[in-house]
Amino acid sequence: MPSFSLKNVLKSFVEELAYTELDPKAVEEVSSTYVLKLVEEGVALEVAESIFRDLSERISGKKVGRLENKKEIVLKEFRRLLEDLFSRAGKIDIWQRTAETIQQKGYFTIVFLGPNGHGKTTTVAKLANLYKEKGYRVTIAAADTFRAGAIEQAQYWASKIGADFVSLGYDADPAAVAYEAVKRGEKGLSQVILIDTAGRMHTKKNLMDEMRKIVRVSQPDLKIFVGDALVGNDAVEQAKTFYNEVGFDGSILTKFDADTKGGAALSIVYITRKPIIFVGVGQGIRDLKEFDPKWYLEMLLD
Repeated sequence: MPSFSLKNVLKSFVEELAYTELDPKAVEEVSSTYVLKLVEEGVALEVAESIFRDLSERISGKKVGRLENKKEIVLKEFRRLLEDLFSRAGKIDIWQRTAETIQQKGYFTIVFLGPNGHGKTTTVAKLANLYKEKGYRVTIAAADTFRAGAIEQAQYWASKIGADFVSLGYDADPAAVAYEAVKRGEKGLSQVILIDTAGRMHTKKNLMDEMRKIVRVSQPDLKIFVGDALVGNDAVEQAKTFYNEVGFDGSILTKFDADTKGGAALSIVYITRKPIIFVGVGQGIRDLKEFDPKWYLEMLLD
């Protein structure tokens, strides 16, 4: 797993505050010099500003006893701030939710959202493989009928892992593909329905209308945003767009193993207030790991 350069920036920030009077003006002056440094590490500008503003409210005016370590006080408050952030975002136990939903209605449906090029189809395959290994009957629905090669890619992965596959071709209505896949669940032919979708951001309005229609038709039990950790602020802006326009329950960050900065995870959770469920840690079919906020914060602050 990566060693984040964001950690060095946060460490430097905490150390500088440790030699500063903890009054609002002094804290603001120090914080202002670090906003752009956080942006360089993949933290969205509005997130960096908000983090420092929240921290300032927590530590400004704090009385520090003669025997107290100011650095430890600042670090403790910073840790609490980020822990509160991930706590508010909550946690999704996808396996428990799947089991409970299947028990109730017989099948579990996930719609995957996100821009093209961020590894959405491969992520669908990785999660499908995890479900297959747990003994579920899985269907992959190729509802990206726009990107050249998308259907063939999804079909390849479905064949490789032994999942059912639904496609109506490139001229089909994506919502119709989703509908056909859900029908397999309703008929008891499949237990887990994973719906891959398009992500052509240059035609945003049409795309969002299409996503809303897919969601309306399939009535998913979970909507997951898939973003590339390496594109930093772009992933955050795209997550914000999908969240505001369509909504989602949580995220998966791809290429997390190659992320040397570390800011994308923090930003996406801060912006959406939704949890990161998995991270991609390689190109292999088994390279999908559950995200652990505690581990992530330890990587940033310890």
